Amino acid sequence: MKKYQNRQYAVLGLGIFGSTVAKTLSKYNAEVIAVDIDQKCVNRMADVVTQAMQCDITDIDQLRAAGIQDCDVAVVSMGNHLEQSVMAIINLKELGIPYIVAKAKNKRYMQIFSKIGANKVVRPEKEMAEQVAKGILGKNIIDIIDLDSEYSVVEIPAPKEWTGKTLIDLNLRRKYGINVIGIRNHVTGDLNVCPEPECTIEKDDHIVLIADGDAINKFDNMID
Repeated sequence: MKKYQNRQYAVLGLGIFGSTVAKTLSKYNAEVIAVDIDQKCVNRMADVVTQAMQCDITDIDQLRAAGIQDCDVAVVSMGNHLEQSVMAIINLKELGIPYIVAKAKNKRYMQIFSKIGANKVVRPEKEMAEQVAKGILGKNIIDIIDLDSEYSVVEIPAPKEWTGKTLIDLNLRRKYGINVIGIRNHVTGDLNVCPEPECTIEKDDHIVLIADGDAINKFDNMID
């Protein structure tokens, strides 16, 4: 598995959200510095990340001692604690971190974090709830990611009648207004990104496609 171009990541706060971010980054061989004020949380991540340290994220000197200033991306994951998150973001800006992601618990927090310098603010609970709702609205949709207000990336099981046919045979763009951007192998789970037109769909494969909402709904309703 490739290393992500020697980029360094910092995760501040090791609750469920922060720990999951840190574990996922580490899974892809990224260099991760994970910090938390709670030594138990730090111990839990010690064997997972590059470096885990007990640290008060509101104290810029402690962040500097942990080497956070050398990171390219920092994730502030204590979205329920306004003062701590604000101080953490201010400290990260002071340390010159190029890209800061912050977790927020509500819209007001999102506005505050963006205003003081966070490059990206997320509300995991809200976003996951919306994604779950959209997923269960479609009878065949396995996963859905919104790109903007119109277009989404959707993963669906390949209809039985597609088995053994190529993308050229199916001509999905002309028939349904959808573009196939990937095919997930049913055995290995590997995703073939940007498959060739001559690529043949096998039984139980998943199709990853991009289309607008109307095209996705029409297509979803056509599949048995």
